[in-house]
Amino acid sequence: MKVSKMKSAGLVLASTMVLLSACGGNNNGNGNAGGNNTAGNTTTNAATENTTNNGTTTNAAADPVTLTMLVSGAKAAEDADFELETLPKLVKEKFPNVTLEVQKLPDEQYYTSVKAKLAAGEGPDIFLVFPNMANMGAIEVAKAGYAADLSGLSFWDNVSQAAKNDMSYEGKPYAVAKGMDILGTYYNKDLFAQAGITEIPKDWASFLAASDKLKSAGITPIVMGDKDPWVIQFGMYQLSANSVYPSDPTFDTKLQTGETALTDEKWVKTVNQYKELYDKEYVAKGSLGMASAQAVQQFVDGKAAMIFTGTWDLPGVTATGASEFERGFFSLPGNDAGQPVYASAATAAGYALNANSKNLEIGKQIFEYLYDGQSPLFQAWVESNPSISVFNGVELKNEIFKDVLDNIQSTGHAFYFSNQMWPAGVSDVMQTKFSEIIGGKKTTAEDVTKAMQDKYKELYKG
Repeated sequence: MKVSKMKSAGLVLASTMVLLSACGGNNNGNGNAGGNNTAGNTTTNAATENTTNNGTTTNAAADPVTLTMLVSGAKAAEDADFELETLPKLVKEKFPNVTLEVQKLPDEQYYTSVKAKLAAGEGPDIFLVFPNMANMGAIEVAKAGYAADLSGLSFWDNVSQAAKNDMSYEGKPYAVAKGMDILGTYYNKDLFAQAGITEIPKDWASFLAASDKLKSAGITPIVMGDKDPWVIQFGMYQLSANSVYPSDPTFDTKLQTGETALTDEKWVKTVNQYKELYDKEYVAKGSLGMASAQAVQQFVDGKAAMIFTGTWDLPGVTATGASEFERGFFSLPGNDAGQPVYASAATAAGYALNANSKNLEIGKQIFEYLYDGQSPLFQAWVESNPSISVFNGVELKNEIFKDVLDNIQSTGHAFYFSNQMWPAGVSDVMQTKFSEIIGGKKTTAEDVTKAMQDKYKELYKG
């Protein structure tokens, strides 16, 4: 899954921290089971056409309805896929007259397909949206009139304000985030021990030293599937969280006014840091010919010690492979010695309803049931969702993320994914130019950042 985007740097950081503080909070019980709209003692369910009056239920006949849903990603490597299998099944159990047909496409194919369908007025009833200014972001789909205003749904008091804000435009929410995602470094504890690495690197110099130890021991330090160019963001944004924003949290706000530029020495440093990993051959050779799924397989087979990706990739990186080993997770430390490590964390993608769908009201009923905080569908969603929940009362279930999350919550040392402030297209240029470096061209960090800045100036309209 691609990383996503936002409005003002101060708001982004504040939103991230509010979002983090909401994790593991108490459930205030405002969820309304069954997704019903209540007025006095009378409840009407548009999906099933059932009416309850003071406990008396009548089952009126309902016409069969088919809803379509389009999302991005790969089918679950193990167990049932929530979107392709569990979600349609549980929707059918709750709303017998409703059939939910779900299609899941690879990321790049998803963006092209969903935009074409929505523009043609043939879009799915439910689709995946990213935060704020991202490609297929909440702001883009709201402005275009593609996504429905979800303000009237009943569960918003159970969602962190930051996650709601990141899916809003002009104060109205247009999608429900899956949670909070953290970019990080998954690592093989057994290979670290084999190379004599006894503690997690705490700064850039110690990370390079650990990588060198691994390489000297005949172990591939890092594997990346750069054939899918968006994975370049996964390491780059962890580094920029340490090299760009700690000294200037409002860097991206100033970028909008021209006070800063992506050619700034801080971004040049970030690109050079990532370049160093390839120059020193710490990243497995041939990465431009390896897809992200292949890279994950290399990791789970024990053929590399580390891989850069996010919380969303947990099912893949913990799948059964050719080698059994214990996994760990830490923030890539792009910081100088003696400085704190900052994580890269942001609101995850989430589901939106098509504003032009003839089944919009039924879609809202399904959302009420999915996000009510207690239904079997909500519980199944939580269980299958690797992202850190932004719903009150849902505790962290994946212990692998605990140390990083605890550090963020206790120190506030986290910044959003860098492209949250960029028009869609800037990150694509970053990926394309950096791929030239991976491919052995004489492209420099300055070349990369200049291309990024040129594209930003071309696309940013204020």
